[in-house]
Amino acid sequence: MTQTSFDGHVKVAVCVPARNEADALPQLFAALDRLDQRGMAPTLCLLLDGCDDQSTVLAHDYAARASLPVRVEHAADAESNVGVARHRAMQLGARVLDGAGFLLTTDGDSVPATDWLQTMVAGLRLADVVAGKVVRTVTWSNPVQDRLERYYEALHATRRSLDPVAWEALATHHQTSGANLGISVQHYRAIGGFQPIPAGEDARLADDAARAGLRVRRDAASVVFTSDRRTGRVAHGFAEGLRALDGNSDGVEVAHPDDAMWQYRGHALARHAYDSGYFAPLAEAIGLDRDHLIGVHRDSPNAEAFAMRVVPVPPGGMRRVTLAAAEAALAALALARYAA
Repeated sequence: MTQTSFDGHVKVAVCVPARNEADALPQLFAALDRLDQRGMAPTLCLLLDGCDDQSTVLAHDYAARASLPVRVEHAADAESNVGVARHRAMQLGARVLDGAGFLLTTDGDSVPATDWLQTMVAGLRLADVVAGKVVRTVTWSNPVQDRLERYYEALHATRRSLDPVAWEALATHHQTSGANLGISVQHYRAIGGFQPIPAGEDARLADDAARAGLRVRRDAASVVFTSDRRTGRVAHGFAEGLRALDGNSDGVEVAHPDDAMWQYRGHALARHAYDSGYFAPLAEAIGLDRDHLIGVHRDSPNAEAFAMRVVPVPPGGMRRVTLAAAEAALAALALARYAA
């Protein structure tokens, strides 16, 4: 049996990919020194991805004086991207942990809260993947981003009211960000880790985990503060998204909440069908043949995997509407549910 503790302490690797983050790394290092390490045996695993600034000097200087062990690895690959770099950081962490323990990942421009280790490990004792909350450090206001975050928070709350799961956090949120994710070495390896894609590697990992039957917990108790800079290190990353939203109040589109609700109700029906073996209501609701559902049921390890594998997009696809229209539609849905 693999061991997740060392001398009674939980083995944790804090895995950080960084590219030219000399301006931000001192804040990250200071936050790591402030972490509550009680009961923990953390190691910083820093993957320097093609850095040509002072990041390397800062990393090695920090390693010599840090409050936790530090492993630094260098990578210089012309084909690297955020998915490749984050996976390499996690692989370094898995080696440091000797194949057992918890892998936490954040970014070079991010600052974990003091209780980050404690809240992440607590969540990972209740679920298989923990997606913590990422809070922007606001230096330049972005009202459209604020509205988007409020909209998706409300949408996720509705999702969990329609499709509750036992492992979800009481204080939950909608995000899945590589700036605040945790998973065990065993589960990370089982699902193949972060995929080598230039953006969205974090959401892809959560989707892969759910389709494999792993419990993904979105836990607002775990907080990482991240930069709201407009010039980032990743194409199509958070900084680029913020820059695109600056001053743009009319052109932002999201999926229609009615179509999202269709999927959420389907997930709830699929969980019930998996547990009961009664597939007729699900087949009628999502328009799939009963025999097909039985086949997917047979190949799914649990209800989570079945729900994520079997529920398709709505019959008309995921319609795109303006943010204003989506906000109004979601508010009308909430009002209708309250009135009922």
